[in-house]
Amino acid sequence: MDRKALVRDYKNTARPMGVYRVRNTVNGKAFLGTARDLPGILNSQRAQLRMGSHMNRDLQRDWNEHGPGAFEFEVLDTLEPSVTPGYDPRDDLRALEALWLDRLQPYGERGYHTPPAGR
Repeated sequence: MDRKALVRDYKNTARPMGVYRVRNTVNGKAFLGTARDLPGILNSQRAQLRMGSHMNRDLQRDWNEHGPGAFEFEVLDTLEPSVTPGYDPRDDLRALEALWLDRLQPYGERGYHTPPAGR
């Protein structure tokens, strides 16, 4: 198969979407997020941390202090794409993320997220 065909096949392949976690194995803190392309976002998270440009300053500081060996990158949950024409997974991804944030409570000493208002 030629390169153009490989690229076309890649672009036409549905990417797994869902919730991911970056977990600090030294202190147990976690950073959660969602993506329409889980392999892509996990690669992006690693790259941002390696480059020192991650949006979460606390996570970046711990990465700089403990090094890449102290972190795990994992998929927590996946969302099956709908066959409905024009399906937009944003609301479903937000709901899935809210479920995991509620389950894991990655705030304060447990994570890199700011607690929701009222907590």
